[in-house]
Amino acid sequence: MGEVEQRSTAGSRLGVQENAGISTLEHGQKLPATPTGKLTSIKIQMLDDTQESFEVPQRAPGKVLLDAVCNHLNLVEGDYFGLEFLDHKKITVWLDLLKPIVKQIRRPKHIVLKFVVKFFPPDHAQLQEELTRYLFALQVKQDLEKGRLTCNDTSAALLISHIVQSEIGDFDETIDREHLVKNKYIPQQEALEDKIMEFHRNHIGQTPAESDFQLLEIARRLEMYGIRLHPAKDREGTKINLAVAHTGILVFQGHTKINAFNWAKVRKLSFKRKRFLIKLRPDVNSSFQDTLEFLMASRDFCKAFWKICVEHHAFFRLFEEPKPKPKPVLFTRGSSFRFSGRTQKQVLDYVKEGGHKKVPFERKHSKIHSVRSLTAKPSEQHAESCSITYGDGAGSPVVQSCWQGKELKVTMEDGGQQASPSLKKSPKEGRRLNSAMMATMEEEEEVAKDRPQHNRPQAQQPSTAGSLAGSPHLSELSINSQGGPAMANVTLSPNLSPDNRQASPLVSPLLNDQTGIRTDDEEEVRRKRFPTDTAYFIAKEVSTTERTYLKDLEVITSWFQNSVSKDDCMPETLKNLIFSNFEPLHKFHTTFLKEIEQRLALWEGRSNAHLKGDYQRIGDVMLKNIKSMKQLTIHLRKHSEVLVELENGIKNSRKLEALCRDFEMQKVCYLPLNTFLLRPLHRLMHYKQIMERLCKHYPPNHVDFRDSRAALAEISEMVAQLHSSMLKMENFQKLHELKKDLIGIDNLVIPGREFIRLGSLSKLSGKGLQQRMFFLFSDVLLYTSRGLTASNQFKVHGQLPLYGMMIEESEEEWGVPHCFTLRGQHQSIIVAASNRSEMDKWSEDIQMAIDLAEKCNGPAPEFLGSSPPDTKSPEEPTVDQESEDDLNASRTSLERQAPHRGNTTVHVCWHRNTSVSMVDFSIAVENQLSGNLLRKFKNSNGWQKLWVVFTNFCMFFYKSHQDNHPLASLPLLGYSLTIPSESENIHKDYVFKLHFKSHVYYFRAESEYTFERWMEVIRSATNPASRIRVLSHEESHVY
Repeated sequence: MGEVEQRSTAGSRLGVQENAGISTLEHGQKLPATPTGKLTSIKIQMLDDTQESFEVPQRAPGKVLLDAVCNHLNLVEGDYFGLEFLDHKKITVWLDLLKPIVKQIRRPKHIVLKFVVKFFPPDHAQLQEELTRYLFALQVKQDLEKGRLTCNDTSAALLISHIVQSEIGDFDETIDREHLVKNKYIPQQEALEDKIMEFHRNHIGQTPAESDFQLLEIARRLEMYGIRLHPAKDREGTKINLAVAHTGILVFQGHTKINAFNWAKVRKLSFKRKRFLIKLRPDVNSSFQDTLEFLMASRDFCKAFWKICVEHHAFFRLFEEPKPKPKPVLFTRGSSFRFSGRTQKQVLDYVKEGGHKKVPFERKHSKIHSVRSLTAKPSEQHAESCSITYGDGAGSPVVQSCWQGKELKVTMEDGGQQASPSLKKSPKEGRRLNSAMMATMEEEEEVAKDRPQHNRPQAQQPSTAGSLAGSPHLSELSINSQGGPAMANVTLSPNLSPDNRQASPLVSPLLNDQTGIRTDDEEEVRRKRFPTDTAYFIAKEVSTTERTYLKDLEVITSWFQNSVSKDDCMPETLKNLIFSNFEPLHKFHTTFLKEIEQRLALWEGRSNAHLKGDYQRIGDVMLKNIKSMKQLTIHLRKHSEVLVELENGIKNSRKLEALCRDFEMQKVCYLPLNTFLLRPLHRLMHYKQIMERLCKHYPPNHVDFRDSRAALAEISEMVAQLHSSMLKMENFQKLHELKKDLIGIDNLVIPGREFIRLGSLSKLSGKGLQQRMFFLFSDVLLYTSRGLTASNQFKVHGQLPLYGMMIEESEEEWGVPHCFTLRGQHQSIIVAASNRSEMDKWSEDIQMAIDLAEKCNGPAPEFLGSSPPDTKSPEEPTVDQESEDDLNASRTSLERQAPHRGNTTVHVCWHRNTSVSMVDFSIAVENQLSGNLLRKFKNSNGWQKLWVVFTNFCMFFYKSHQDNHPLASLPLLGYSLTIPSESENIHKDYVFKLHFKSHVYYFRAESEYTFERWMEVIRSATNPASRIRVLSHEESHVY
């Protein structure tokens, strides 16, 4: 009997893999020496139906042959593929990578092995290489032809239309009919030819790489995608089919799935003779274990399926390749088979690190050749017109498409040094398609920030070039540009709820209209007219950020005031307190902005004065207005009272609570409402930073130095007076903001409590590792899971008081990377971070919070509202039974059944699997910036001018600074900030690159100073602080 079961360790009992150390296949590690000896020739049938011969030593393990095939193809992501063949018993088996080939294949010269896809990932966007996606597309084509991939006629026609587009290019009725007559993609294809051509007509301008991506996008949603059926019988003798996928083991009756056993439910897989056994984990509501038994045709069939299951579990569920079992001394029990190779996580990490060389490849069945390399010699390209798209990634693959006999427009940049594509758009691009067909289409992840359009059905539109990315679920968002029609865009949700009610907050239609595109010549002419002095750009930063600040004040003085006046739910005293302290600020800064812009107009020579000498400075304007600003200090000191009284009013009045909640859902309120109440104090810090940069730039003898230094002294004095009040207000605001994201607590905001860090960690429980959201305060640690309610909030499942807590590293004990144990007085939990850096941040912050709690007078009070703390030991099998079914169970007075904002920092951290601390929030407050940037996608043609506001770890995009609300946004937590490499062919100055997984954006600043400033502020969001800063107990917040 063969079996696979974890050894009796604490980690294995909880369903996690063993810590296997470094895989032998890890990047940088050397493979064992290949055996020498007599060579044998083995034939391999490729996915494009060609045959290749490879000579390998007879005693070489199977991995040597698979590596030879992958090297021949220059395939980086070869771990998704395998070699299958018919053994001497006519059973289709996979070549074992560890066993010698000669022991697996009796007569190698007479056997043809097939190179095919072995592991089908849940999302094709995880395939980073164009070649890998091409091979997957060939596999889909092959499965369609052989009848393994079954689907309805509409899906079949749509799949074939993308195959035809990749093979012959754009639609031509005569060529299409001839091609479909000569090539049979599916049985009974004749009946579908008209429908195939109708779909093909909509793919004009689509490159082969984009066709592959769309093909896989449709195929992965089909029930039989990647499924290989294995005949069996159940205990009653009913004929069924078993299959294995990334999710677990599936049961089919014919081609209909009737049951599924997720890996999390499976405790043990084994076989005994021809019986295949699945031992399930005990059910929450019962005390017995359930073992399922299936009868297969023979022991060999049973063992072959068991081995496939073992490999799928290891590839998709483990972090690293499992260690080989030690050889027994006396006798063996069970099979010694184990998975060999990199796991999917290791493959993704390796490709993400890069370093591999990209080389050309040929599409055998396509008249349109696609290459990954951009280094093709000119002599190889002169015969045909070529469309070249620059960039790489899952979202928009790098392709070079040569269209024979067709004209193609090419836009030249930089005097013809570089060709950029002008892809032809479909004349029917805007036409809405059948919803059944389009249920398989999706666009790019990330960005966005228009409010959700609740209960508003929309038809979906086909994706176009440059808008693809990776995530498994989709919904829709319509973004309305000013002066233009609404665009239908698709948003993705990596963690969509089972009932499909709530999509991810990280949606991504980033202004795809072309109205804002500026030609390079126009941009160069515009740039040359303006001064190049650093002082000018510092003065311009004052102007651009002042525009944003004035708009933020208008959110309170205009938009919020109008909302309040329509509904008599706010007490008059509260109205007077808020607006009487903000309206004077708005009036003053309106005048201040006019003076700044007038000075810049003189500086730029845009007025009739032409008095350049005396007007090429800004220090005098700043000094005058900062002195006047001191008279407003009385209003600034009232803002802490405004914040507290507004929150008290919301707490005491359901009408006011509903009004504020509805106002936050408006587009103009792009940040939490109470954040706008802090803006005046934050603005003082910005003035101080700007004047520091100006004084640093000027030499002491500069005409503007004395005024600038005096202005710096004045503003520094104001900041020092209000700094303590600002820190208390920031903490108070953050606690109230978090209160809106949490359910299951009543009194989060109490005197003395300070927020420290929030973020995503994996919690070890009886179900294995489960993602949880953790919130660290100065006296307690909360852990939560994301609710499935319409409000999209996080439900608190437990609290760990920090008083008396200990923190221990426990990677070796539990066999989980980046794992540590938190031992409280009444409860212990085991958590794992996504990487070492995150683990260090959490450990450091928790330890500091523990030290802070020890200075308190005893433990913190219990404050969970409806959910009692989980006091069970982590070793208990029923630990953490906060299943997704009970997330709606408890309700407190703080719950909101109306739709809740789903794009807060908490949700971004959840989706990006990262964390932020209060120090990071404080740094984000100091690093705010506004101004025009040119934006370019990795495969777009030309640059689009946008007004960009950076604040709260996020870039907000506007058509112009006059717009009242952003069109879209890009949360930057988790993104990497770099400068484009030479191979990316961005031949422009002052360009920086933002990328996260397959999402790539280029931004171009107008000068060296603005480029460095954008790099500086964005780096503060993409590289969060690792240290913690909390107030001492002498400065504890009192409300």
